[in-house]
Amino acid sequence: MEGPSNGGMLYHEVQEGKLCAVHCVNTVLQGPFFSEFDLAALASDLDQTKRQMMTQNTVGAGDFASAESHNVSLGGDFSIQVLQKALEVWDLQVIPLDSPVAEPAQIDPEEENAFICHLQDHWFTIRKVNGEWYNFDSLYAAPEQLSKFYLSAYLDSLKGAGWSIFLVRGNFPKECPLSSEASNGFGQWLTPEDCVRILKACNSKGESSREVDPVRRQTSDQFSSLSEAELLAMEDEDLKAAMAASLMDSTPAVPISEASVPSTEKSN
Repeated sequence: MEGPSNGGMLYHEVQEGKLCAVHCVNTVLQGPFFSEFDLAALASDLDQTKRQMMTQNTVGAGDFASAESHNVSLGGDFSIQVLQKALEVWDLQVIPLDSPVAEPAQIDPEEENAFICHLQDHWFTIRKVNGEWYNFDSLYAAPEQLSKFYLSAYLDSLKGAGWSIFLVRGNFPKECPLSSEASNGFGQWLTPEDCVRILKACNSKGESSREVDPVRRQTSDQFSSLSEAELLAMEDEDLKAAMAASLMDSTPAVPISEASVPSTEKSN
């Protein structure tokens, strides 16, 4: 029987600047495979290709008349096309969850391996590693385990709150060379026990995360604390309704750090 990938370790990146797209791609791949410079190069290539196509066709050419990138914003947010291009390098497809081809994932998301989520300028990964689901949001100090019974309702709650969700399919890397310090400087290798300990310590100090959407964090805490037996006892529609109710008073993603962080230093 094949052993656990990366010896059972989880790869997580904690938010650095505005690099959540980098963190998202690397946690999908479970290793420090890409840097911000790699994604910037991909964005430049995509812009150049699009610019060439548009100049060959005068219709709409004005859209690309300026040097402004259409795949990375001045704030550092990368487009879904950049993430798709990066993951294609590893023979992975990025598919909108609401597309017909992703219909099986809408019904049984626990049968998949990874999802990436986006709202405004924040990206994060939900990934199955060694048979267990984790939220690899870079705004969390460590990956947070998600019950497979909770996964479907959690994804539905994100969609209801305005998040765009993409399914990732293909041949995921099986191994990444482990090192005491990840090559990009902000990644870390953790055991599942490490994750529980770190999150518990953060929660006890009231420092659970620098969350983009505090209601999403509240919803996650509320339902992930339920046991599998309790979740099973709830009808699927009841669970989704309860999660939707917890999100009713939220407004999509106004970072709680905006009141105190200068605009040039805000992280996504």
